[in-house]
Amino acid sequence: MPIVDSFDQALTNSERRVIAQMDTPMKIQAFLDGLPYSIEKGYRCPLRVLREQVAHCFDGALFGAVALRRLGDPPLILNMIANHEDDDHLLALYKRDGHWGAVAKSNFVGLRFREPIFRTLRELVVSYFEQFYNVERKKTLRGYTLPLHLKAFDKFNWMINDPPIKKIGDRLDQIRKIHILTRGMIAGLSQVDDRSYRAGLVGTNRAGLYRPQKRTKRKPEKF
Repeated sequence: MPIVDSFDQALTNSERRVIAQMDTPMKIQAFLDGLPYSIEKGYRCPLRVLREQVAHCFDGALFGAVALRRLGDPPLILNMIANHEDDDHLLALYKRDGHWGAVAKSNFVGLRFREPIFRTLRELVVSYFEQFYNVERKKTLRGYTLPLHLKAFDKFNWMINDPPIKKIGDRLDQIRKIHILTRGMIAGLSQVDDRSYRAGLVGTNRAGLYRPQKRTKRKPEKF
């Protein structure tokens, strides 16, 4: 049985009605925006996200990939890579008229939806740069992975089971990564201004914010 059919069969009637309303990427994003931000480190499969109505960025992106798949899009995710002072961030990708867009669950205002207007993945990722910062007001985005097609994990029933989600995370660590900044660019970065900082944290669950660890000796950045 196709995994999408297995997912649909696992739903209750009320859950089917909820997901049936997500017939555009923006409606998928609206659903994700309405969920409380999870501060748990563990993963929820897409079925649990729908059922329990809570998610962090990893859970939300996988749910987004499922919802987009039901619209006919391939289930693609991309990991945006931060430096050691911040968390990475996951996007669910889609294309319209040959241009990339994204849906995402985030604790930050600016790290969520993108309209499908970007010609390349690099353009899409760079559009997040100014909003990708930590609690110390440092801009922390450094690169991204190539897209990961989640069909490769269908045999593990990742849409309705939690254990395969770790396999997806492990694979993201292994695939090719693209740098977007040089060392010179990194050295010249300014801090986020106060107005932008406050705007990006509207509605944030502060318990879920990444807190950089203090280091006695700063190591060179990989990105």
